[in-house]
Amino acid sequence: MDAAAAPSGGGLDLLYTDVEDALRASVRDLLTARCTPDAVVAAYDGDRSLTATLWKALAVDLGLAGLLVPEERGGAGASAREAAVVLEELGRFAAPVPFLTSAVVATTALLASMDDDLLVRLAAGERTAALVVPLSADAAGFRPVVRVQEDGTLHGRVTSVAGAVEADVLVVPVATGGGVALHAVEASAARVDHVVSLDMTRPLADVTLDGVRGELVVGADAGADAVRLALETGAALMASEQLGVAQWCLSATVGYLLERRQFGRVVGGFQAIKHRLADLYVVVESASAAARHAAVTAAEQDPDRTVAASVAQAYCSGAAVRAAEECVQLHGGIGMTWEHPAHLYLKRAKADQITFGTPGRHRALLGELVDLPA
Repeated sequence: MDAAAAPSGGGLDLLYTDVEDALRASVRDLLTARCTPDAVVAAYDGDRSLTATLWKALAVDLGLAGLLVPEERGGAGASAREAAVVLEELGRFAAPVPFLTSAVVATTALLASMDDDLLVRLAAGERTAALVVPLSADAAGFRPVVRVQEDGTLHGRVTSVAGAVEADVLVVPVATGGGVALHAVEASAARVDHVVSLDMTRPLADVTLDGVRGELVVGADAGADAVRLALETGAALMASEQLGVAQWCLSATVGYLLERRQFGRVVGGFQAIKHRLADLYVVVESASAAARHAAVTAAEQDPDRTVAASVAQAYCSGAAVRAAEECVQLHGGIGMTWEHPAHLYLKRAKADQITFGTPGRHRALLGELVDLPA
């Protein structure tokens, strides 16, 4: 290939393909029709009806549940590039569906399994799964707390697990003498206690296993690597969800300020407001670059994917929160109300900020990865 024609990013093609653009359009059309802010707000009152119907449409009708599963194993054979596009749109609508927890994190962990039965059912949208790790667990620091007894039963309690409320199957990392194994446990066999969380569109639960039996799906020789890859992929792709949150906040704020008038002038015409919006635009565009690089390196299994994932999380977490805070503030009084959807995005951004490792944790990991002293 001619050097002048080579894709940017050290040989990585960061541009969106026609397939990815078509996927984005399909997901956005569906969410526009079915995932209105009023329907999402209802989740805060305990109404989870939207989750089931919306997830069925995404998982089965659009086939997104099996996006990361190879075709020969019953899936769509896509990559992290396509999953990132889906997560951008889900973030843009603050959609209360378990795509990240089931179709990305749990599915990635199960790719290490030699038994395709569960993967096929997940890919078909027949079942959902959750990896039983704390919300804040990161790839480098996670250690399992569940133990297996001599009789084969599992014992332990894991707090603040995302996706466990909706899951049919719990994928449980279990500490053994030979390493970390993964066991698939029917959610109905475990005690799943719903806990109040800031972002009720992604509910959390404490999972207690007390004498429960599970099916060994990944052996102790491969389980630790499977969990590490799942959490790293989750962190890399969650940056795209955070980007979607930030993009909605910027777009909604600009639209509002172009209509709102004060002292006989459009509010967006005030110089101070223009400066704030310009600064926010730079932040969001920078987040777009970081998130896209993390997704592409994950898809290509690039040697820099671990660095890219931590860079994306260290930056995109703060970018989403800043965009959401500016959205609330620049909307004025209406932005503080329950009726305006801005609070949905602020809650999602703040909850995502501690998911799969805080920004501070990822900055520390980056220091280690590039051999910088603490």
